[in-house]
Amino acid sequence: MNENSQNQRPHQQHPQGYPPPLYYYPPPYEEDEINLLDLWRVIWGSKWLIMSITVLCTGIAVTAALLMTPIYRSEVLMAPVTDEQSSRLSSMAGQFGGLAALAGINIGGDSGSKDEAIALLKSRALTEQFIKDEKLLTVLFYKDWDAENKKWDVKNKDDIPTMGDAYRKFNEDIRIVSVDRKTGLVTLAIEWTDPKLAANWAAELVTRVNSQMRDRAITDAKKSLQYLNKELNKTSAVEMVEAIYSLIEGQIKTIMFANVRDEYSFKLIDPPVVADLDDEIWPKKKLMVAIGCLVGFFLGVCVAFIVNLAKQNSYRENGSS
Repeated sequence: MNENSQNQRPHQQHPQGYPPPLYYYPPPYEEDEINLLDLWRVIWGSKWLIMSITVLCTGIAVTAALLMTPIYRSEVLMAPVTDEQSSRLSSMAGQFGGLAALAGINIGGDSGSKDEAIALLKSRALTEQFIKDEKLLTVLFYKDWDAENKKWDVKNKDDIPTMGDAYRKFNEDIRIVSVDRKTGLVTLAIEWTDPKLAANWAAELVTRVNSQMRDRAITDAKKSLQYLNKELNKTSAVEMVEAIYSLIEGQIKTIMFANVRDEYSFKLIDPPVVADLDDEIWPKKKLMVAIGCLVGFFLGVCVAFIVNLAKQNSYRENGSS
């Protein structure tokens, strides 16, 4: 008699009332399995619920997109202007660099003036002066300004916007300055609710940078000329006299160059253009509607499964009772 028959005999002949032998196992518990067909049945059975939630979410997205204040962008593409005198003066740096430095003359190239112009474009001083001159404090915080009564509509006096608040808003949310490392071109972008104002602000900022950089160059050149003329009267060495005359010539050309050219630091490659009313950068209406539709569909599916699960639990509880 083999081992299998010995193992089966006690199972077949064990008397009633005795516990089953140790080698006896109950049949495995059959777990509920969810397959794709069951999922599809739940979705199809709740199709009207899912469609309703999808339409509701899509409608909310459309309403939000229409109620949001549109934001428009105006861009200016600029090329930093190079100084023709810099290459010639830089060749004198080794021999007369100390004299030029004392005279306040930059003979190291154009990178310094370019960086200075970009820094001025981002500077707090230029921004605050621009906001003051254009009276933009009430424009930037138009939601807190009562135009009819011409006063701030705030609960506390501490909530009245200050010039510091205006600078932070303008610097963080409105003005964007970027530099292309390959080409060196500078892009100034202004983002605002009014496309005309955005274009005007961009053009005005570039004009102010060019004007201030031109005035600085003329002032510095005149101071350098005063110093060089004094040094010229003190020395009689031929080489020093020639070097001073060369530096004086460069400063005179700088003054002439600044007086005859409006685009002193930045030359406009692509001037600002007023954006079309249907060309806003925010909100992205089509994207918002698509996202609202997708969110609504997935939310509807989740609600359908939750409702179906609640019904199954209710049926089980009623059946067991």
